[in-house]
Amino acid sequence: MGSIYDQQPWLALYADQPQLTPEFETMTALFAAARDQWPDRTAITYFDGRLTYRELDELSDGLAAHLAARGLGGGDRLALYLQNIPQFAIALLAGWKAGAIVVPLNPMYRSHELTQIFGDAQPTAVISSERGWHDALGDVARAHDVRTALTTSELDLQTRHDPRLFAHTERQPAADADDLLEAARNGGQPPRTRPHGPDIALLVYTSGTSGTPKGATNTHANVVFNSEGFKARLGTDEPVGISGIAPLFHITGMVCQLGAALATGGQLDLVHRFEPGVVLDALREHRPHYMIGPSTAYVALMNHPDATRDDFASLEQVYSGGAPLPSAVVESFRERFGHYIRNGYGLTETTATATSVPQHLEAPVDEASGTLSVGLPTFNTTIRIVDDQGRDLPAGDVGEIVIEGPMVVPSYWNKPDETEQALPDGRLRTGDVGFMDQQGWFYVVDRKKDMISASGFKVWPREVEDVLYEHPAVREAAVVGVPDEYRGETVKAYVSPRAGQHVEPDELVQHCKQQLAAYKYPRSVVVLDELPKTTTGKILRRQLRDGQ
Repeated sequence: MGSIYDQQPWLALYADQPQLTPEFETMTALFAAARDQWPDRTAITYFDGRLTYRELDELSDGLAAHLAARGLGGGDRLALYLQNIPQFAIALLAGWKAGAIVVPLNPMYRSHELTQIFGDAQPTAVISSERGWHDALGDVARAHDVRTALTTSELDLQTRHDPRLFAHTERQPAADADDLLEAARNGGQPPRTRPHGPDIALLVYTSGTSGTPKGATNTHANVVFNSEGFKARLGTDEPVGISGIAPLFHITGMVCQLGAALATGGQLDLVHRFEPGVVLDALREHRPHYMIGPSTAYVALMNHPDATRDDFASLEQVYSGGAPLPSAVVESFRERFGHYIRNGYGLTETTATATSVPQHLEAPVDEASGTLSVGLPTFNTTIRIVDDQGRDLPAGDVGEIVIEGPMVVPSYWNKPDETEQALPDGRLRTGDVGFMDQQGWFYVVDRKKDMISASGFKVWPREVEDVLYEHPAVREAAVVGVPDEYRGETVKAYVSPRAGQHVEPDELVQHCKQQLAAYKYPRSVVVLDELPKTTTGKILRRQLRDGQ
């Protein structure tokens, strides 16, 4: 019996999407082409600051030379601990020009999370915001004997100092770190080292389905393919203005914003971090053509009292990714601002996009569940729905989503067993559960295990539980994801206290808040005498979740 994917009816929907053959082998080559063709075109805006492609090239050259002079070479890891500021792009390109593997770090991570990643990635050099260096990264870098460190300030490369973002920000130069912009302006000529397509461009850490952070080895070929894929989906050879609301450390922001901008010779508008009023001001000032972000960002923009339809008038395409997108949000956004949000689906391991909604179509909503489709497979991509034995399931049946294509990473860093389990024969077993309808549209309906997706960020319950167990009054702990109108999901914890101990829920929330990123700590804690367990003593998370 043939696979359901050998049948033809649904292919008509995607027949006008040709196979994609990338023009470039590496991201350095892709960027060099943009620099050569449009040297004086604006590459990045940052409030009242602007960098042209020529300036971005010169600064990244200088920084690459500085890093190479201090020992950063081919295959070494360069960790970035930065928000959405121009220095992120400068550092990223500099790392690639030096032949390094760039490790983007979530700037919300605290010492506990950073230590885990540093232990695995073993970075040779780090680049951090000044505040991030003093708050967390400096101690971790010193503990791991990182030999090269640079810091920079979000106050640089602009003069507005918007109080909504920078009211309490001051310059904090680090005595044991060089200044990024000073190094970039005085670094000299970069090394001749250049990467190749199979070389790792990014080491992006994801909890996946094991609970232990794993580094997805996104190659230059992976990143180029999806960056050029976005250019193709945008359907224009003209420069594209892109609103940079998704975080650049996340694979969506990295590829679907920065990669897409470089591929089109476009302009990326950065505003440090997402703040709805600041984003609205940037839309009014720069009038971008394209926007991508999680559903939570669109909800926040709709809820802002100053938002008007005219603020979004320049947009030609609006996409969502990184978090579940309710159909009600799509319709509310269209009614309010006149734009249809095109859904999509992807993972760190697929270098962002694996499915998308083509420009000439709108995603259907499954009648039975009310779930909005995540779209159709993108260029050169095969998506299958399989059962527990890996056998193809017919249309309508729910199973695990398996993805194959040029954007799928080859491995996890230093984890051959996890690679073999999740990426057998180069096919990604996503751990997500979904189905395909008779017309070929795909739907994601659940996660295979217990992963929590809060505002598009992955949270593994075990990590939060481990922090809860550090509290002296906690005997047992279980963490689950619960529905949240704004975040999609949020973290909820259940604990039982030690004998003779009493603990208030707010105390446990604050305990976690001090050690975990903002999206990870539980927003609510329930204290029970006993947590439900199996006969073998395993805590029943599902029973707690289903009892909401």
